[in-house]
Amino acid sequence: MTCDLPTEVQKEPVRIDVKVGSRISPIWIGDGVSERAAALLDAQRVGSRRFVVSNPVVWRFHGGAITRALGRTEPILVPDGERYKTLQSVSRIYEALIRAGADRGSAIVALGGGVIGDTAGFAAATFLRGIGLAHVPTTLLAQVDSAIGGKVGVNHPLGKNLIGAFYQPAAVLIDPLLLRTLPRREFRSGLYEVVKYGMIASRDLFDRVARDTKAIFDRDPAVLLPAIIESCRIKAEIVSKDERESGLRRTLNYGHSVGHALETVTRYRRFRHGEAIAFGMLAAADLAVARGALAERERQALARLITQLGPLPPIGDLSIREMMEVMCRSAK
Repeated sequence: MTCDLPTEVQKEPVRIDVKVGSRISPIWIGDGVSERAAALLDAQRVGSRRFVVSNPVVWRFHGGAITRALGRTEPILVPDGERYKTLQSVSRIYEALIRAGADRGSAIVALGGGVIGDTAGFAAATFLRGIGLAHVPTTLLAQVDSAIGGKVGVNHPLGKNLIGAFYQPAAVLIDPLLLRTLPRREFRSGLYEVVKYGMIASRDLFDRVARDTKAIFDRDPAVLLPAIIESCRIKAEIVSKDERESGLRRTLNYGHSVGHALETVTRYRRFRHGEAIAFGMLAAADLAVARGALAERERQALARLITQLGPLPPIGDLSIREMMEVMCRSAK
């Protein structure tokens, strides 16, 4: 099965800028925006040679379309899955770049979800001390969260995201049409991150997800696109004020301490990232209620919405002690 992009774009994309110092990193959001990839990346001067980093699953669905959009591309495929977000996969990207004769004028285009974006981004940040980077995220979680803000890195067996850097992309192209091939579980995983934005910054967004759940799952653009845009605006505003997580940006980690620990102790095999974050948000909400920082009715509203979105993997067999050990040493 392949996913061909439409030949016409009905509306102009929305542009949101991440402003870090004197640098502006634009995010373009709109149906079919990935079809304009060549022109948009040219405008940002993103690489004279563009290497698309993806995985075989994403490439099967979207490789043909992105090749037509970019013209000549040089794909580098790494294995699919969170457990492959490792230095070994980064080394595989390095080797492909070196063999192809990539130089400082080259760029990486990350085509995929959060694993691809983080791994390819880390390769871009470190190859020849930094080459161009652009993201074309193909999952909801990557579109609303991981592709934005410049966090790149890989996991270690002792903890998630322990090895990484801050490296802002030259551009992010968010095309909701790419979500048509996304399985329901992967889509739901991204929705938990949207709920996170609702909890930390927008009661209206939280209420809309609760009210319009079916339409969002049906990928109705009238409700899905505004949710994506608002999530991106919230993150862009926070990152613009605090790129390196010295203060405000820490709010984006809501639910991530417990969530990352869940992923680590299960060796990145049981949970989708958003599912782990859903459990993490519930745990953080319990603590917040106990400390008087959150009203019980708000905790209940969060629990209802997470239940409403769908089932989560079991956690009853996991060791609390092991979870605590991971949380004590892990980066957020």
